[in-house]
Amino acid sequence: MHDDALTHEIAATAARLVVQEGLDYGSAKRRALRQLGAPPRAALPGNDQVEAEVRDYIALFLADTQPAELAALRRLALQWMERLAAFRPHLGGAVWHGTATRLSDIYLQLFCDDAKSAEIALIDQRVRFQPRSVTGFQGRSVDALSFSCPCPGLGECVGIHLMVHDLDDLRGALKPDAQGRAPRGDARAVRALLLQSGEGGGLGEAA
Repeated sequence: MHDDALTHEIAATAARLVVQEGLDYGSAKRRALRQLGAPPRAALPGNDQVEAEVRDYIALFLADTQPAELAALRRLALQWMERLAAFRPHLGGAVWHGTATRLSDIYLQLFCDDAKSAEIALIDQRVRFQPRSVTGFQGRSVDALSFSCPCPGLGECVGIHLMVHDLDDLRGALKPDAQGRAPRGDARAVRALLLQSGEGGGLGEAA
């Protein structure tokens, strides 16, 4: 198989794994590589290519169900953004970009002067969370607070991950990505997406 054709096949297979199993892009690409029996050093597609395949897959197979699932996740994300408004939350990932399904988790970036203050806020709200360290969008290690929360619109629990960044990182967090898109958005932007999709009923005023 030609290199370009193989890369495309890896992207398409990875996209199916992302949608059907909720894998992250990196894990999906590695699994696709093994499933296709491709050489270990085969060129992997970029995340943009996988995302394009995810969108095609959703449009072809999930057009009747995915929009409602995405809206349910965005509404839940907005609820948590309002609860954590003091930490300047921004939504990223598939829920922000519109490729999320019921298997997707919610990723919120928080920006505050004191990382421990976010933990205290969750404790005060009686939220049981799992702390860990992950690589942030600037390539540095950041604290991540993960927990599970019921999603009324889906009738099941959803994973929510809070990445806690320094307040000074906020400006860099809003720089457009390689496609010229906003990589994440605040509560006002998420509310606008819900209103545009006709799923904004019952939303309050902008925070």
